[in-house]
Amino acid sequence: MTTSNMVRELCEKMNISISELARRIGQLPQNFNKKLKRGTVSLEELLAIANVLEILFEQGFTLPDGQSIKIYSDKYGG
Repeated sequence: MTTSNMVRELCEKMNISISELARRIGQLPQNFNKKLKRGTVSLEELLAIANVLEILFEQGFTLPDGQSIKIYSDKYGG
């Protein structure tokens, strides 16, 4: 799944339009839609999305020995 598809599915599940999400993170809907189409949504934007929707975001790597390197939003946005 691409990041763009993930954001679209999230909007569907949260019952919010892409345009409304863009406004909530301080972006013009047209610009945010272009980022989704190009697949250039940044980590900072994903963290902002988690913040405004008050949800948890995590991204990371898991090494063969089980160690992990992860980035989290503060619990449920922030």
